[in-house]
Amino acid sequence: MAAPGGARPRPLLLLLLAGLVHGTSSVFVVRDSNGTACVMANFSAAFSTVYDTAGGPKNATFSLPSDAHVLNSSSCGKGGASDSILMIEFGGGHTLTLNFTRNATHYSVQLMSFVYNLSDVQIFPNASSKGTRTVESTPDIVAGMNTRYRCVSSSGVHMGSMTVTLWDATIQAYLSSSGFSKEETRCERDKPSPVTPTAPPAPPRPSVSRYNVTDSNGTCLLATMGLQLNVTYSRKDNTTVTREFNVNPNKTTFSGSCTAQLVTLLLQGEDLALLAFQFGMNASSSQVFLQGIQLNMTLPDARDPTFRAANSSLRALQAAVGNSYKCNAEQRVQVTEAFSLNMFRVWVQAFQVDGDKFGPVEECQLDENSMLIPIAVGGALAGLVLIVLIAYLIGRKRSHAGYQTI
Repeated sequence: MAAPGGARPRPLLLLLLAGLVHGTSSVFVVRDSNGTACVMANFSAAFSTVYDTAGGPKNATFSLPSDAHVLNSSSCGKGGASDSILMIEFGGGHTLTLNFTRNATHYSVQLMSFVYNLSDVQIFPNASSKGTRTVESTPDIVAGMNTRYRCVSSSGVHMGSMTVTLWDATIQAYLSSSGFSKEETRCERDKPSPVTPTAPPAPPRPSVSRYNVTDSNGTCLLATMGLQLNVTYSRKDNTTVTREFNVNPNKTTFSGSCTAQLVTLLLQGEDLALLAFQFGMNASSSQVFLQGIQLNMTLPDARDPTFRAANSSLRALQAAVGNSYKCNAEQRVQVTEAFSLNMFRVWVQAFQVDGDKFGPVEECQLDENSMLIPIAVGGALAGLVLIVLIAYLIGRKRSHAGYQTI
């Protein structure tokens, strides 16, 4: 077990979470003055938020590191009668706190809070603001007394602009022995799901619209595309459903920002709180590509109506600097496990844009493949016609050779 001021790391748990980075699973222990454990927690965690920079909003995604440790300010309460507190510190001044409470039959995490430090340049490079921010929420971590809480499935706790995702979690407070109880309370997400109802019919293809981002130095982004959101979520009745939502250009506004290394396009409208595209540039290879997508939207029938997903490690819609990327075929960009973006008739160019005109076109592989089919069919038909013609001519020649002149 870990000492009151430390944590013992376990092997890396390689789980890909909805656009979040991988994290380690660690055991955290809070002990009273006699050295008796009152709280034990073993989980992996990842954090995702958006913060402001001079160049516009930027995503920050990071995980709970293996050197995270329990603070001495953690507490078992007075004589075990009051609330227990687990405080975990890591990095440049970040603290995750779980406050436990109990009644005669159950215990729960009454409050989860997270203090993060924008001055940590490793996680928040070029942040406009400095200092700490505090966010908090009440997670659905509840278990029977003298049982361990167990949840393998990922669980996102939304705290304003910050999302904390836990997975492979084993947590127990008010322990009656020196280790986790054999009896456990499983979370709802781990229980078998009811039969998924028939998904609503897919909407028609979305309308194609034109977008641009311009600043005082000119235009840094031109784009025409139709957008469709493909989202998987749990409904209030605990059934899981996958739905598609078209982005309606008539009810969507757009804005963005331009910097030397990052071009951002922001879309907002109706239930779409934010759909952000970030284009980056690889100076060594002179390539421009879509490197990040973030989605914040409202799902009224979802168990958690606020849906968030982000991935800043993409490499899609790639073209050389000064060229435009074009694809008439439908493309799907997998952002996270629960969210993908369907794109139709895409034509986009970022960074070196000449006025309002697209540069030389680089066709996508999907379009090139679709052209091969009619070419192959046409070639086969032409070959067949040629064979028939040759056979006819040979047969005709042989027929004439069988007659004699009288």
